[in-house]
Amino acid sequence: MLRLVAAQAETLWDEALPIEVRELPGDLAALDELLSDPGLLAPFCAHWHSEAIASGTSAADHGRPTIAIETYVRLMVLKARFGWGYRTLVAEVSDSIHLRRFCRIALIDRVPDESTVRKLTRRVGPETVNEVIRALIESAVREKRFRGRAVRIDSTVIDADIKYPTDSGLAAQGVRSLAREGRKLAKAIGQAGVGVRDRSRSMGRRLRAITRTIRRRSGEAKAEVLDLTGQTGQLLTRSVNEARRLAATARRRARGRGAQTKLRAAAKLDELADRCQKVAEQIVKRVGGEKITDRLISLSDPDARPIRKGKLGKPNEFGYVAQIAEVTPNTKRGARGLILPAPSLPGNPGEDTLLPQTVTELNQLGLAPKEVALDGGFNVAPTTEALEDLAPDRVFISGRQQPGSRRTQRRLQRYRTGAEGRISHLKRGYGMRRSRLKGDEGQKIWTGWAILAYNLDTLTIRTD
Repeated sequence: MLRLVAAQAETLWDEALPIEVRELPGDLAALDELLSDPGLLAPFCAHWHSEAIASGTSAADHGRPTIAIETYVRLMVLKARFGWGYRTLVAEVSDSIHLRRFCRIALIDRVPDESTVRKLTRRVGPETVNEVIRALIESAVREKRFRGRAVRIDSTVIDADIKYPTDSGLAAQGVRSLAREGRKLAKAIGQAGVGVRDRSRSMGRRLRAITRTIRRRSGEAKAEVLDLTGQTGQLLTRSVNEARRLAATARRRARGRGAQTKLRAAAKLDELADRCQKVAEQIVKRVGGEKITDRLISLSDPDARPIRKGKLGKPNEFGYVAQIAEVTPNTKRGARGLILPAPSLPGNPGEDTLLPQTVTELNQLGLAPKEVALDGGFNVAPTTEALEDLAPDRVFISGRQQPGSRRTQRRLQRYRTGAEGRISHLKRGYGMRRSRLKGDEGQKIWTGWAILAYNLDTLTIRTD
């Protein structure tokens, strides 16, 4: 059941506290004023309404009450600002009177459990967070606290929460995962002896042999590594076949009480087997010298993709591409503005592919910047077509299209370069370097909360 507003945070115990303790620090007081806008909670009502339509039951009026959405939003803003994990967030808020008052949690009340906040974050989803960002920007424009004159757009890679992938490493992970899930399913259907064989020891011998062979750094070593990698793929294929047979057996025995639990476990094992089968096919193609398209680089995060951006120090990155658009009131040095919800697509989309979504966001928010600054990754013709409805006075594309006088060109070049510094700021200060949530949807949720926290800080600075 949806609960929007938190209960009264002040109690009789608060009266015994000194005034310095009861008053929020300057930055939290400014954030508190911004987050007190009831319009920021409207997207959550819309989300619960859409859930009710999909399920046929009004989740807004039935079931156990959620934590107050007002409290939840403030908890997530703190999490993004300070880079805390869920457990650290709960511990820090529990120990701080200021943070409790900011989150509207009384001294006598418990802070919500970390699992409650974590599950609610997934349930809310990315689109609700983006709607909150839009509501915040619309409020700032409507109240004339912000006016967008220029926009700079650049794309960046948000790393997935995975380690560096190798074919043999994925095969080893697949063997362990299939054996683990197979044991659980076999126990559930009463077939403890009929599961998926754990081939971790055999796989470990191949991995150690690969490590020893690579150290030789010779032409023969490369052929031996390919042969050993092929053997890891064969071991993985055997485990996949056993997993599929076990899942089929579980579906046949799913009768009576607990049938749905067995069917869900069988479907989960089948899904894992499909991913492992894809890894085995990639290994076969690599050994055969064939080209691999749409490569799978993680069993736990199948949406992540390898991305090459041409960086000398980091030629290969693994994760997602998001386009960051910052609308600023001017193009001076140190200009700071508001960031739009970041469009993102699976794989490695080009700048021109994501630009129409960014322009749609600008039009939806009623922002009409007079100057647009882009890097050299944008092509002139697709960019001109995408910006046709926006009709800016000047479009600067570094190295491709540089209108105006030399002074104007230098100004816009410096302004465009500032986009890289802004992205670095978001990654270092708001956790956008690596998404700790799995999947493309998880990355969008993570990015959305980081952008919301940044925009709130920006409006706080401008208010001060």
